[in-house]
Amino acid sequence: MSFSVLQAAADEPERVALVLDGREISFAELAARVLGAIDWFGRQGVGAERAAPVAVVGETTAEVLITLHALFEIGVPVALVHPRSPEDDRRRWLGEIGADVLLDPSTADFQGSSPDVPARVVPDDERPMAIARTSGSSGRPKGVVLSRRAFASAAAASARNLDWRDDDRWLLSLPVAHVGGLSILTRCLAARRAVVVRSLPRFDAESVAEVIERDRVTLLSLVPTMLRRLLELEGFALPEHLRAVLLGGAAAPPALLERAADRGWPILTTYGLTEACSQVATQRYGTVNQGELGCGEPVDGMGVRINDGVVEIRGRNLMSGYLPAGDVPPRDEEGWLTTGDLGRLDEAGRLHLLGRRDDVIVTGGENVHPVEVEAVLEDHPGITAACVFGVDDADWGQAVAAAVVAGSPPEDGELLRHLRGRLASHQVPRRIAYVERLPKTDMGKVDRRGCARLAGPRLRLLGRVSSPEDA
Repeated sequence: MSFSVLQAAADEPERVALVLDGREISFAELAARVLGAIDWFGRQGVGAERAAPVAVVGETTAEVLITLHALFEIGVPVALVHPRSPEDDRRRWLGEIGADVLLDPSTADFQGSSPDVPARVVPDDERPMAIARTSGSSGRPKGVVLSRRAFASAAAASARNLDWRDDDRWLLSLPVAHVGGLSILTRCLAARRAVVVRSLPRFDAESVAEVIERDRVTLLSLVPTMLRRLLELEGFALPEHLRAVLLGGAAAPPALLERAADRGWPILTTYGLTEACSQVATQRYGTVNQGELGCGEPVDGMGVRINDGVVEIRGRNLMSGYLPAGDVPPRDEEGWLTTGDLGRLDEAGRLHLLGRRDDVIVTGGENVHPVEVEAVLEDHPGITAACVFGVDDADWGQAVAAAVVAGSPPEDGELLRHLRGRLASHQVPRRIAYVERLPKTDMGKVDRRGCARLAGPRLRLLGRVSSPEDA
């Protein structure tokens, strides 16, 4: 599978490669600018012979996208840096993974005269293509080494499920500093389809809706929070040309899926992680999910099994390893990687997630999965969003607590009746705090630790619940 802009320009020069803030850029024009970038890299001492990763701050700008395509072209691995990462933290991490060059595309002149077309570089499949950073939710952040083989396998699996169409355009709605956003670039490059780019630092539902309509976006990737904001827009009619919306990054509440299905949104739930080049399982194209299909079936080339309740994966999408390398191998002798996510496989082989192993609340000897409680809370008509976590409790070890966003907070008695009808007694939150918003990670996921810190001083007993048995 080719990740070459130069080859795409040679084969289909007039095909649209990028739609940048409404302006169409052909593969021929993109290739010319990539050649200029390769020339500029050479003057900075970065060439095809370089094995160490080059760091790039993953902002959604034309210069950054050209930089990424140029590094793909010459086979130099790119270390993705989030734009909002603190300087000291950024410097430490780059030192740990051996990225001693930080390119700043904003200072480059890619418009100058291009060099002669370089000899075509065909990197080995196992050569690193990108170093992506883990979130650090389960410990110190690490660099995930993703090979060209992993990106090619993930792109092929996505193509088999979505079945590319000639007019497809994929909106770059996820940060390119994360593998989910980077994979939109690699999938479209391999398929020679257009990436739609909007130069905004954060997700804005109104501008995204405008871009979807104006630029005829056919494919869209979202996390649940993004989908919820789009569904809340008044007057936004779903255009017929939007044929698939991949929804991942966090567990999607069934109520949200039902609402989207009722309005005709072509949602495809998906599960992935950085270590698997963003894709492990995806709902089959053309099916309708109202919560019963989970994350879908494992994609081609990936295996999934459940070991003591924990999701384990293996396949060609998997990373080559971590940087810095740890003492414990990331995979066992059979190639299985333990994800830390809890889940189950149904009779049809579809994966259903139950949350992170580290998030499980143990109250009075009973296990509580926060995502199950959150789904019931968010199914209440007065509640917009919820995050559930454990707090220390002298009698029960941990108590179930919830940070809740609500336009009109329900009375405690009403909320308890709603919860008791859907949850076991030990799952019902004992403490609650109403907050204006739920803190999010850079990827747009709910930050559970951040929610616990924000809600902690505001927590109060929910009704008269004083123990798991009283609920």
